[in-house]
Amino acid sequence: MQEQTMVFKVTEKAVEEILKVAKENNIENPILRVRVVPGGCSGFQYAMGFDDNIEEDDHVFEYNGVKVVIDKFSMPYVNGAELDYVVDFMGGGFTIRNPNATGTCGCGNSFTCG
Repeated sequence: MQEQTMVFKVTEKAVEEILKVAKENNIENPILRVRVVPGGCSGFQYAMGFDDNIEEDDHVFEYNGVKVVIDKFSMPYVNGAELDYVVDFMGGGFTIRNPNATGTCGCGNSFTCG
């Protein structure tokens, strides 16, 4: 059986912002962990934060010095997704464009997968 290729994209703007936040927090080699956790009004929500470790079964993606790690449970839910940083009239923030999400809640902070 052929193993499925896992993909998680990070835009240049998101990389810039991750590096900026890492520098503000004196983190020299940033490892950003992206997770999918049960919760929210639609069933799942995203969690992100800096980590010190890469686990053996993590999927690791590297973009311009930023390592993005996704655990084995979360990867199928975000395979093919893209992390971006957007600025609009409400301010700025990270967003994940996820082709696997079949629905989202009204606030946009949680999602369902079919």
